[in-house]
Amino acid sequence: MADEELPENIALAWGLRDRPSRGPKRSLSLEQVVAAGIQVAQAEGLPAVSMSRVASELGVSTMSLYRYVPTKHDLLDLMVDTAFGPPPQPRAPGEGWRPALARWGEGHLTALRRQPWIRHVPINGAPINPNQVRWLEYGLHALRGTGLRATERISTIMLVNGYARSWATLSLDLAEAAARSGQTPDEVGMRYWRNLTVVTAPGPYPAIHELLTETGDEDDDEDAEWRFGLGRVLDGVEVLIESRATQDPAGR
Repeated sequence: MADEELPENIALAWGLRDRPSRGPKRSLSLEQVVAAGIQVAQAEGLPAVSMSRVASELGVSTMSLYRYVPTKHDLLDLMVDTAFGPPPQPRAPGEGWRPALARWGEGHLTALRRQPWIRHVPINGAPINPNQVRWLEYGLHALRGTGLRATERISTIMLVNGYARSWATLSLDLAEAAARSGQTPDEVGMRYWRNLTVVTAPGPYPAIHELLTETGDEDDDEDAEWRFGLGRVLDGVEVLIESRATQDPAGR
């Protein structure tokens, strides 16, 4: 497809949109505009990001910003793609699919934790911007040769991506709630278990009572639950891959 057939926002993201020759000379680059938007989001939260606020950050008029990005929606898409950054190391020769895909999932979690505001930007479509496409490529590359069908490879990528995004959202929301209360996440967690013990003590909650007697054996690593869940997701994928190998030993 020729670049002139691409929607403007996609051509803009890939650097394929021609710069207008008329009008005043541009004093900024698109990269500077996107970086300013990220700076505002990181420092003040996503609600603070507006075309006027970003323009103020750059010391230009709001109207001049539209010479770089057509809409705020386009700006947010570019901010997410830039802030997410490139994917982690792809699957190396001789490396199994599982560690490569686990690294890919960990990379998603790391990116979302590094830029927490990303989770509040609505998802408006399939990945099409440069870094998003690279992430898609590396995720699919991890599953090459597994025998999974095309739809199954895409679904596996969506499953791991969705788990990472869900876990990041949950953990970040809890951390922010703890911060608003002036407590650490550990302090909030300890208080929760104490409160749960009190309210369930007189009632018929045998499964909860059993759980409470075992909580002292839990792993103190804050990411232990994340890795447990990711491991179970990958276990399920592995069962499917093994079933494909049984159906077609050549892995076609």
